[in-house]
Amino acid sequence: MKRSAIPIAAAVLSIALVALLVYGITSRGGDNTISEEIQQGKNPTAPGATMELPNLDGGGKTSLASLRGKVVILNFWASWCGPCTVEAPFLQQAQEKLEKSGEGTVLGATYNDTIDDTRKFLRENKVTYPNVRDIGTKLASEYGTIQLPETFVINAKGKVVAVSKGTIDDKFLDNAIAKAKASATA
Repeated sequence: MKRSAIPIAAAVLSIALVALLVYGITSRGGDNTISEEIQQGKNPTAPGATMELPNLDGGGKTSLASLRGKVVILNFWASWCGPCTVEAPFLQQAQEKLEKSGEGTVLGATYNDTIDDTRKFLRENKVTYPNVRDIGTKLASEYGTIQLPETFVINAKGKVVAVSKGTIDDKFLDNAIAKAKASATA
């Protein structure tokens, strides 16, 4: 029984393209301006506040400006990002606390992901916080995001108070939310 070389070649080519994409995303250095300002004790204004992005579900669009007055945990993620799966439960717990108190929300922003894959991820990980589609990664570019996951915690005044470039946990979120609440009243 002879096998065709075409399916094997196609599979090898597909794997090579995925590897090249992953290498390209992880090898470039992102813009660390926001992180550097926070390390210097500054709280920079959240970039891209007026940029309206399509909601994943429910129609319409959402902007950070429309969430002003609340704590926002802006999380850039994708269904193909393994660490994003690890942090999803922590973000969901934060959403439940913020929603219950009325003090804020988690806002997921998809990064180079398909609608079907995004919805599957949300369903499988029991995610209920709102998500927008960052088509062309325009909002991510405003934040210098090129590696996933990345999380930016924004206070009620629209200032970034904490950044995580990598997987977050409940300790990071608890500290960042407390900082966001305190800095909004200062």
